[in-house]
Amino acid sequence: MGEQQDVGGTDRHDGSGAAAQESTDGGVEARLALAQDPGTTHLTLIDLAADPSPVVRRAVATRSDAPAQALRPLTRDHDREVREAVARNPSTSVANLLRLVKDADRWVRWAVAGNPACDTSVRQVMAGTADKELRGLLAESRELEPELAARLVDDVSPEVRERLAAHTHDPGVVTALLADRTARVRKGLARNPRTTAAQRGALAGDPVPDVRAALVLAVALDEADLRRLVDDRSVQVRMAVATSELVPAHIRQLLTDDPDELVARAAREFRPGPATSPVVRPPRVGHRGAGGGRDRSDSARH
Repeated sequence: MGEQQDVGGTDRHDGSGAAAQESTDGGVEARLALAQDPGTTHLTLIDLAADPSPVVRRAVATRSDAPAQALRPLTRDHDREVREAVARNPSTSVANLLRLVKDADRWVRWAVAGNPACDTSVRQVMAGTADKELRGLLAESRELEPELAARLVDDVSPEVRERLAAHTHDPGVVTALLADRTARVRKGLARNPRTTAAQRGALAGDPVPDVRAALVLAVALDEADLRRLVDDRSVQVRMAVATSELVPAHIRQLLTDDPDELVARAAREFRPGPATSPVVRPPRVGHRGAGGGRDRSDSARH
């Protein structure tokens, strides 16, 4: 993973050098077709990496079979979409990922977080970056090393700690974050399906209603915890019990005479939906939506 082969004097692919030269001398469409052709030789891809058209260079940057000599200069390309394509390419070397994770453009940095070639050395750089979103993407990583997770437990950003809380698989990290003084962090834990029954019991007694309500809506609880929450002093929490797909019918029935009419009506009229939503949102790996408002002058650092 993340390995690239340098090309020596002889290309490993057979092909017509004359035909390749003719194509690279042609128009942008011809050069783009050549960059996308699986049969294009490594030497030609190296030439195309220096093409004047960013569209052609981007096509080279996306190829998982591109040689190191083609991808290496593209990590410094003046077009950030080219650099971003290299950052997403699973064949990009660790050395190049280490360069790209420090890129001036945030979308390039964030793309590195989703690259399967990203290893411990790259994640260590991510943990020490000033980019809050990049640390948040790291916090959501399934491959996160215990020492880096322990470092993020004390991250200065509550958002980073919340994202760690919602995605961690480490029991020690869960225990540490249960004591976090910021409610949104404990709310992240409430949405984590990997908590133990004892930890869920502790969250069911959390002093902040948002945490208790998030817990009811996200994970299945022991009956003792649910009965306690049926009598919760917060209308928000009792409404969560009344409307959660994860609450058994006999528990919901206890709320049909709730003193708050909205809660009582919700319990009486509840109908299971066709499907429940995922408990934990999938990690955000730095993808942009359509029309993401990318500013050509953007070189934001967080």
